[in-house]
Amino acid sequence: MKQLWLHSVRLYLKIGLFFYFKKITVVNADKVPKKGAVLLLANHQNALLDALLIATNSVRFSYFLTRASVFNNKVISKILKSLLMIPVYRIRDGWGNLTKNNSVFSSTAKLLSKQKAIVIFPEGSHNLKRTVRPLSKGFTRIIFETLKNYPDTKITLVPVGVNFVHAERFADSTLLNFGNAIVVDANSTKSASELKETIFKELCQLTTHINSDDYDETLKKLEHLNVDFLNPDAVNTCIASNFKTCKAVKKESNTFKKLFKVLLIINLFLPYLLWKKVFQPKINEIEFTSTFRFAIAISVVPIFLVLIMVLLSLTIGVKFAIMYLLNVLVLTLLAVKL
Repeated sequence: MKQLWLHSVRLYLKIGLFFYFKKITVVNADKVPKKGAVLLLANHQNALLDALLIATNSVRFSYFLTRASVFNNKVISKILKSLLMIPVYRIRDGWGNLTKNNSVFSSTAKLLSKQKAIVIFPEGSHNLKRTVRPLSKGFTRIIFETLKNYPDTKITLVPVGVNFVHAERFADSTLLNFGNAIVVDANSTKSASELKETIFKELCQLTTHINSDDYDETLKKLEHLNVDFLNPDAVNTCIASNFKTCKAVKKESNTFKKLFKVLLIINLFLPYLLWKKVFQPKINEIEFTSTFRFAIAISVVPIFLVLIMVLLSLTIGVKFAIMYLLNVLVLTLLAVKL
């Protein structure tokens, strides 16, 4: 029953993400082993969408270490845990709560000993900046605790670069870039700091990495050159060459796209108003913009469509209800995919 629930949720989310993103590109997903203990280590830009993209595009059902604050509501907590999410505590959750991480890390180590896959965002928080921030020591602690308590376990570390063109916008495009696997076991000689450095360097290659020293100036130049942020190799090479080997992408005409977006908004006027007037003004961190917009898209919009279809079926006829649904689906594809 649990597997059926996970498969159903993943399918629903995958369909939702297909209609939400203009393009989802996945590179080297086959580098994730189908069996064995796996730690997927990803950069973290776009709040919950980072996790959803990995969950729906990986060959494994993975557990996720997730900020504890989202588990405060009992109902939500139960749902999240049923989706293999594990709360992890940060300083902002209170010093007293940090000790709870001891049991979290122990249970995570036990999951790895049972050959499970776990996703961790080792930067420790999300940020829209196109830079890989210093990694926390949490993931190395989990690795060494696992190898200490379960010495026969072999852990495969797979870095994942999550890339966006404009993460806060709709409809955006994204790239999941899976890196080379690194196997560690009880005989491995790398220290915690060496593992952190290795994963950091890998992530810097799998996503656009702009040094913090001259971040604003560099980003401005890259945007002016209209580089392809879904090609991190090319962008990083562009930066390293002092902008001498940069490749620009053609700017797309948005005339028809804007028209289809307007028509889509008209057809989904109530969910759109709820988003603009109720939910969006309450968002305090820009990193949550896409997450909440997507949440509206997969919850409020389907309910609204069902209600409109029922109303049309009772008043005009089933054919008109079906025509309305097809109209909305086509408009969505045109507004998102063009």
